[in-house]
Amino acid sequence: MRAVIEADGVGKIYRSRDGESGLRELSLHANQGEILALLGPNGAGKTTAVKGLATLVAFDRGTARVCGYDVSTEAARVRDHIGLVGQDAAVDEQLTAGQNLRFFGRLRGLGRRSAGQRADELIEEFGLCEAQNRAVSSFSGGMRRRLDLAASLVVPPRVLFVDEPTTGLDPAARRDLWKSLRDLVHGGTMILLTTQYLEEADQLADRIVLIDRGKVAAQGSPGELKTLVGPPVVQVVFETTDDARNSLRILGATLTEVSLDENTSTITLPKASATVLGEVIATLASAGLPPAEVTLRKPSLDEVFLTLTGDHSDTEGNRQ
Repeated sequence: MRAVIEADGVGKIYRSRDGESGLRELSLHANQGEILALLGPNGAGKTTAVKGLATLVAFDRGTARVCGYDVSTEAARVRDHIGLVGQDAAVDEQLTAGQNLRFFGRLRGLGRRSAGQRADELIEEFGLCEAQNRAVSSFSGGMRRRLDLAASLVVPPRVLFVDEPTTGLDPAARRDLWKSLRDLVHGGTMILLTTQYLEEADQLADRIVLIDRGKVAAQGSPGELKTLVGPPVVQVVFETTDDARNSLRILGATLTEVSLDENTSTITLPKASATVLGEVIATLASAGLPPAEVTLRKPSLDEVFLTLTGDHSDTEGNRQ
């Protein structure tokens, strides 16, 4: 299968009195019908990558092709095959949802009747029927974001760039937008998504490229990235600290690297497995020390993120 996005060593550096920021070097390939997430702290280069691949800014190094067309020399052909949902709303707040979608349809070359038909289809698809005749200025954040997404699909794209899609949305609106994105992928669209929400990347992405300080720090499926932090651990929580101490003595006789957090009465066994989990439960039951809770916990993307990118609170820039 030929990749619909092929980027090799692309970058775009911004220089100011405070130094350099932007995207230093990015190589990635993405196939039709998948979601690829660019993950990283503020200033890592995520938005710069999206703008470059969407032909909104020119990379100053490397090469990139989208849908087989060079983003530098064939930008117009690239734009014929892509859609973009940026961080800021692209719709006109004084127009209604239907008027906005018809307007975008005419901009994309649809005739008056075709633009109207497509607008009606998208309004129904994105659950905006009740609000289609209201000015966008009266919309909630979730409704505006759905309308933004609908506007990018007036002419169905092969590749959709979605930059920070759910920033500021409540959990229900975020869930609805996730469903819309999944439906697009099932229809064959490739989505390149940037996000700072670790849960969002974990829920949506087939593959993740983690960017730190303008370069790729790691890439792979969510599961593959989690293995970079370490194997699963068994955590056993007890009602009392005394029970936890007694259990530590018993488990420590046969298992290594067992540790106790007395503040939470929790025993942790690293490098664990389902087999170890079963052994722990059986051993404690025979000793008359039933735990309050037992879990087999895999590393989270939060732990991957913090391990590979560190603390950027004092160093991150404003450019993305």
